[in-house]
Amino acid sequence: MENQVVPQSTRSKIKKRLASLAIFIMLGAFLAYEEPTIEIAWVTAILLLTIYLFAFEIVDVDVAAISIMVVLGLTSLFAPVMGLSEGLVDPAHLFDGFSSNAVISIVAVMIIGAGLDKTGIMSKVAAYILKVGGTSEKRIIPIISGTVGVISSFMQNVGAAALFLPVVSRISSRTKLPMSRLLMPMGFCAILGGTITMVGSSPLILLNDLIQTSNATLAPEQKMETWGLFSVTPIGIALIVTGILYFVVFGKHVLPAHKSKSETADENSESYFKDVYGVNYNIYELAIPTGSDIIGMKLDEFEDKYQVRVIATKAPNDSTRIGRGALDRDTGLYARMVLGAVAEPENLEKFVQTFGLRRRSFLISFAEELANTKAGFAEIVIPPRSKFIGKSARDIWLRKTYGVSMIALHRDGNTIREVEDVRGVPFHSGDTLVVFTPWDVLVRLEKDKNFLVVTSDFPHEELRPHKVLWASFFFIVALSLILFTDVRLSIALLTGATGMILSGVLNVNEAYEAISWKTVFLLASLIPLGMAVEQTGTAKWIADQTLLVIGDMPIWVIQSAMAVLATFFTLVMSNVGATVLLVPLAINIAIGVGADPALFALTIAIATSNSFLIPTHQVNALIMGPGGYRVPDFMRAGGIMTLLFLIVSVSMLNLVY
Repeated sequence: MENQVVPQSTRSKIKKRLASLAIFIMLGAFLAYEEPTIEIAWVTAILLLTIYLFAFEIVDVDVAAISIMVVLGLTSLFAPVMGLSEGLVDPAHLFDGFSSNAVISIVAVMIIGAGLDKTGIMSKVAAYILKVGGTSEKRIIPIISGTVGVISSFMQNVGAAALFLPVVSRISSRTKLPMSRLLMPMGFCAILGGTITMVGSSPLILLNDLIQTSNATLAPEQKMETWGLFSVTPIGIALIVTGILYFVVFGKHVLPAHKSKSETADENSESYFKDVYGVNYNIYELAIPTGSDIIGMKLDEFEDKYQVRVIATKAPNDSTRIGRGALDRDTGLYARMVLGAVAEPENLEKFVQTFGLRRRSFLISFAEELANTKAGFAEIVIPPRSKFIGKSARDIWLRKTYGVSMIALHRDGNTIREVEDVRGVPFHSGDTLVVFTPWDVLVRLEKDKNFLVVTSDFPHEELRPHKVLWASFFFIVALSLILFTDVRLSIALLTGATGMILSGVLNVNEAYEAISWKTVFLLASLIPLGMAVEQTGTAKWIADQTLLVIGDMPIWVIQSAMAVLATFFTLVMSNVGATVLLVPLAINIAIGVGADPALFALTIAIATSNSFLIPTHQVNALIMGPGGYRVPDFMRAGGIMTLLFLIVSVSMLNLVY
């Protein structure tokens, strides 16, 4: 067997990774001699390994997180060899992440979001955003991101992000904008929105309690006032505006254009019909102006001649007509009527020019009905026992009776098109029909013995608009429990999620399918690392070393350094843990250097939302899969966002207070 030649680019990549790994190993070994305790040395080395695995994507990010959790678990077995008296994490608590408040909360919001989407609410929201923002990325990003940012100021940011995930998905499918260019701005602004009010994020909710705890040990003249609900609003608004402007101005440079699995599937479907049948049809929306010669004509008078197939209509002051029983060859056209049509580009252009029609650049009237999630091209075969053998599409009124619009027929290796009067050709056993159809119609045809539906990768989506009141009710219940009670976040959200299932908005299988298990394992597996960082004293040691360097510097430099320290901690441990650890430290430092301790405490609570570099934040983990993101994508876009966050937040804190 001949030796396979490894490409130069691959060899170069391998060398860089090995060199980077060597640096991390040497640094970890060096720390074993320099750290005050062997426990801190090992935790720091594992922390460096985690960053390395994430940064260079040696394995999938969730697999990397699980591997680190396993390594921490094995330290209890190899403790004597490692010079430890016991494992770095108690094995009894190694899997606490899977039952943590954060993980259970994110599972619940995924179910709630899926329930709202199932009723069609999210589709209506998407349609409204499209109506306002059109298909322009620079208009859609501010609308989505700003809306999510405001919502996340009153509910957990991961809940706001999960709520809008279906909306972004639908907008992406209708505008052909990659989800990767829309989800990251939405996710980042959801995180930023948590800084608008004192109930927008867990650290800010916790801050006043930590201040009161510190007051118990302070002299009367040093005691701090607690912060009000809207005390942080100017800072939060400035951060949201900064985030939106950042993506509007620099989005084309920092946002990736990856295709998610669903987007790739859509493209593969379109190329399939073009390659196999020579069908290069697109969907268009046409408006009939007053005075057009097409007014008063019936569909049968022009469809075959111009090779255009009308699949939907909407007359002024009338509802959309599409699907079974909606259209037939005798359907007449009126002034100011809007047509949904499929045709090849050159045929469509000739049709538009002949009748003076106005072609819209994107779908407006049919944005919902003709979205990829609702309708598309499909293959249907006439089986041997079909009662339609010997009859044509015209004979059985295929479009009116069954709701499918035939555009081509494939027989014996040849494709028959409109120009050959395809709808008048009698069916033979084994004929393949290329049709455009709403997906709910295709679901019904799968049960009809006269047709054999070949296409299987279409959304078998069964919307339940009659459940919209139940879905809205349980969403409001969950939101009310979060805002107006002291009940734990996970319990409040699970109340809404359970209500969705019990009321029939979702069945239990749909609820399970709504959960992104990649996200669950990523978050749950990293929690033990945060425990190790905190319990072994590694976090405190890092903070102490930082203070040794900056202790004699100006107050604003010390404040900025505390914000940077909080930013680092929140990347490797929970933002709540970072807040609990650093707020008392920041208060003592502020008193020692003559600064405002309450302001330093607030700096920490805000800076723990500065989590954009790697997908360890719940929101980033949530959008990673649907957006098709990789860790370098977060590092590229999140690196600049991290710097902007630090500059704007520290500047605003000092300007306002």
